[in-house]
Amino acid sequence: MKLEADTHCHTVASGHAYSTILENAKAAKERGLKLIAITDHGPSLPGGPHIYHFGNLKVLPRVIEGVIILRGVEANILDCDGRLDLPERYLKELDIVLAGFHTFCYPGGTVEENTRAIINAIKNPCVDIIVHPGNPEFSIDIEKFVEAAKDYDVAIEINNSSFTVSRRGSEENCLQIAKKAREVGARIAIGSDAHICFDVGNFEKALKIVEVAGIKEENILNVSYLRLIDYLKDKGRDFSFIKKYQEY
Repeated sequence: MKLEADTHCHTVASGHAYSTILENAKAAKERGLKLIAITDHGPSLPGGPHIYHFGNLKVLPRVIEGVIILRGVEANILDCDGRLDLPERYLKELDIVLAGFHTFCYPGGTVEENTRAIINAIKNPCVDIIVHPGNPEFSIDIEKFVEAAKDYDVAIEINNSSFTVSRRGSEENCLQIAKKAREVGARIAIGSDAHICFDVGNFEKALKIVEVAGIKEENILNVSYLRLIDYLKDKGRDFSFIKKYQEY
């Protein structure tokens, strides 16, 4: 399976990532990607960028090295109400919003509490993708989670980094999530979660989970960069600029 977009990439702005936007774009070009999303961590994560960082993403060129650049965030879920660590007025100005649990930002709780938190985040109309929901540190009711994602048309991420350097022990949870997503027809996004440019476009482990779960290409957002853009447009994002760059 060939993917045209990477929906989850970090830069030095995240504080614990090690490449620039330009380095990520060059790596994406080398790997044949047409689009990457720059999704640095929200400001609640230690070392993360100040809120002004997200307000100023408008300075980013729409295309770098022939690769379309989405201006985004990996927002942190803060509590059982599903609150995120960026105000709505900032979220609405971004091209793509990821949301997920992170240590030091969400205190963790029972399966019921974690499930309530993640479903409340899903209900936020600004949220497009829930990231690494298979993290064993924050156990959830998988069935309720996937059904809510389907009902609110929020994509579920299969995160490649969860099978390499992060969130050890995620495999079984992610496989169960993927199988349930296939069953109900929920949307899937496959993200590298690259924290260095060498991992941009690295989907190898995540694709194996998708294959084992039997998820079809038509349910995967980033098989086509235009499919991803159409999804984000349907959720209210402005992509009028894209016509200028169709040759890419």
